[in-house]
Amino acid sequence: MRQYLYFVLLSFLFISCYNTERDCKSFQTGKFEFETYLNGELVKTTFVRNDTLEIDFFEGKADSSSIRWINDCEYIANKLNPNSMMERKALHFKILSTSEDSYTFEYGIVGETKKQKGSVKKVSE
Repeated sequence: MRQYLYFVLLSFLFISCYNTERDCKSFQTGKFEFETYLNGELVKTTFVRNDTLEIDFFEGKADSSSIRWINDCEYIANKLNPNSMMERKALHFKILSTSEDSYTFEYGIVGETKKQKGSVKKVSE
């Protein structure tokens, strides 16, 4: 029983020492690439973001959204020219972890519990 207690305490020690890196400030602006599978095909979206605007480029079309940062790692995006009721809904983005040139995030429609995850690579400042 004593060995079990030591094992549990040691496990908590190692788990508590692990911190996910989140240097979100360096990913608030710049040019980024996002890849995902759409209908079984790998597609790439490029976007440029400053502190108040994000412009997405996908399949030769540009789409703009206003950006409102909640804190260093979370922001709300609203389409500037929505084409449908679905596009009128704001999206909440949260950066979960960062590395030297990329970050992992989750996003979802504001007010809904369903979230999706993705990864983005920073291409340039």
